[in-house]
Amino acid sequence: MTEIQTSTPRDAFELLLAGNQRFVADAPEHPNQDATRRAEIAPAQQPFAVLFGCSDSRLAAEIIFDRGLGDLFVVRTAGHVAGSEVLGSIEYGVSVLDCPLVVVLGHDSCGAIEAARVAADGGRTPSGFVRDVVERVTPSVLAARAAGREQAEEILHEHIRHTVDLLLDRSRVLAARVAAGRLAVAGLSYRLADGSAQLVASHGLGRAAPPR
Repeated sequence: MTEIQTSTPRDAFELLLAGNQRFVADAPEHPNQDATRRAEIAPAQQPFAVLFGCSDSRLAAEIIFDRGLGDLFVVRTAGHVAGSEVLGSIEYGVSVLDCPLVVVLGHDSCGAIEAARVAADGGRTPSGFVRDVVERVTPSVLAARAAGREQAEEILHEHIRHTVDLLLDRSRVLAARVAAGRLAVAGLSYRLADGSAQLVASHGLGRAAPPR
């Protein structure tokens, strides 16, 4: 079992990134993935971070951050679009499980973002409930373009920032904890080819987010 010490949002963030660095270097430790850990956390869970990411099959959170059972409270939707169920799940992780960190995880070659880009260009819009996902991503595409950011990575980063801001705008629970220094909300951009996660936006980490 690996001991987890995350007294601050910054501690939790650095622990998460350390796992990603091991994954990128092909030197995973696979912590907390044995029978001892399974038995230890059976009575209760105490994850150190809420991970809200895209549902893409290539974004398995515990693998790309080299974590194990009970470490991450994971919420995933296509294009990391956030409705009331998502907000409630994230608030549960923060207010009930007392996680000091919420991470929004986006990635390159995202199908939802590409579908929104095509729709914004006047192309075909998907049918069924997939249309709802695309419509929730489209504002990020339009905002990026309005600011002169046309490249795929720029649009992705805009969508990640938009999601981070949306969580804080809509959830008083999250906003209050960030203001009190008890929570950080960070946006990460994941590269499928090399497995690295790059900081795009943050609130409550104590350091300025990268420039747009």
